Amino acid sequence: MSQKNKTVIIIAGPTAVGKTAIGIAVAKHLQTEIISADSRQCFKELNIGVARPSAEELAEVQHHFIASHSIHQKVTAATFEAFALAKATELFKKHDHVVMVGGTGLYIKAFTEGMDTIPDVPEVLHAEVVDAYRENGLEWLQHQVKLLDPLFYEKGEIHNPQRMMRALEIVKATGQSILSFRTGEKKRRDFETVRIALDLPREQLYQRINHRVDLMMEHGLQEEVRALLPYQHLNALQTVGYRELFDFFNGETTLHDAVEAIRLNTRRYAKRQLTWFRKDREYQWFPPDATTVINALPH
Repeated sequence: MSQKNKTVIIIAGPTAVGKTAIGIAVAKHLQTEIISADSRQCFKELNIGVARPSAEELAEVQHHFIASHSIHQKVTAATFEAFALAKATELFKKHDHVVMVGGTGLYIKAFTEGMDTIPDVPEVLHAEVVDAYRENGLEWLQHQVKLLDPLFYEKGEIHNPQRMMRALEIVKATGQSILSFRTGEKKRRDFETVRIALDLPREQLYQRINHRVDLMMEHGLQEEVRALLPYQHLNALQTVGYRELFDFFNGETTLHDAVEAIRLNTRRYAKRQLTWFRKDREYQWFPPDATTVINALPH
């Protein structure tokens, strides 16, 4: 089926900026459904700490790739690419537009441009790298990558433990830098995309992040993380909001300091997201105001 006259409206931006509400407003306006592009909201065991849309929000518009997988499954950008392309094709049979909402830039890039083929890493090696990072921390991880993959250390995201662990396991498995597998070739898609990014003044965004962390704690994040302690080694749980509380439960920090670390690391994550999306000149930037965004959509 040709999808030439079909369009995916992408709503991206940093955490806590208000993507969920805008995405729902746009999807209702276009009478369509949403594909989530969030690398953590897809795990059914994670809820409060990943700011999963509420039951009421999920009832307003049909969402896909939310609570669709388990933390025991390996979910990557390539997983998302295959899922989202198949889901978009299915939705285009009844809709001219599909809305994609999320802050995981690599997932959106995989969907719009395709992924380079990177060799599989043995599960044992992957587990070794994750365990070593958990035991030794970010500075150790950065040192290892600097030693074994100086090219990635120079050009990659050296404050992002996920990307650093991926670079380390690839160089250990193949002897080559992860960057050597990047061809830079974009795959052609047979649908159009409209890319919208949301932003707020930095101080306002940081206030929203801090407030959201407070609400997460009020709504039971501590209990959610406590229940996941037996699985803290899993890749899906090497994420902000969980790592810091694991440290608290393991006696490595106080609860107050763990919550402060969640706020700080979430702000850092938002900054990295903004840097990622600003590199793509196709994004049009707007405040998180539904009327403004809807009026800017192509007619």
